[in-house]
Amino acid sequence: MKKVWIISGLVLASLAVGALIVMGRDLLSPHDATQVNTKAAGLPWQVESLPGGASKIMGLTLAPAGATHAASTLADAQQQWGQAMQIAIIAAPGEDGLLEAFVDPASAGFITGKAVLTAHLASAEIRAMRERAIKSEFMESTTRKYTLTPADLQTALKAPITALSFIPQANLDADTVVARFGTPAERVRSNGHLEHFLYPAKGLDLALDSEGKELLQYVAPAEFNQLRQPLVKPPQQAAASGLTSASQP
Repeated sequence: MKKVWIISGLVLASLAVGALIVMGRDLLSPHDATQVNTKAAGLPWQVESLPGGASKIMGLTLAPAGATHAASTLADAQQQWGQAMQIAIIAAPGEDGLLEAFVDPASAGFITGKAVLTAHLASAEIRAMRERAIKSEFMESTTRKYTLTPADLQTALKAPITALSFIPQANLDADTVVARFGTPAERVRSNGHLEHFLYPAKGLDLALDSEGKELLQYVAPAEFNQLRQPLVKPPQQAAASGLTSASQP
């Protein structure tokens, strides 16, 4: 299973728990610039490009493979979002799993939502942590969540963050997305209600869902193909599945 889809699964499972609060669409609308401080730091559309294909988003640095020493750690995220951040190993059957952290609520400037962070650990270390886990439980279907021991939790906090997913409480539409994030390099529709706005320079795949909540997935720009490749199929496969891709001017 691709990393980004494990992230998405955890996010969507989390969204099923509880109602969304406050804000709504208007807070992200470009027509409300007079009502909020649009220079607030760490907003979802404020992505700073860094040398070597890295980026900084929501106060956290995402670095490409081979440069993870430059990336923010889960400890950095905990310092930013507080002790309520939940850290665990998330694994599907037959897979080692991923080290992930869930934050609810997570603030991005004046925008509030939920966040899932994926951090890098060697597969052998993840397997060892699973064996020592305090407990394991099913999350959704056959995916399991492994609760870490206190010692392993301290190790996990040192792990570099490789991906960040964010679900804003505000509802978005296509006009708002373009107004805030700019014109995407591509727009890829994966089904009748889900469209992906792709921003390679930001390392961002913004999934706009007319029947559910929006999902913003960030990686280091140098790693953007991790997000794009699963969405873009060869022409014959796209025709069979109904997938369409339209490059924007």
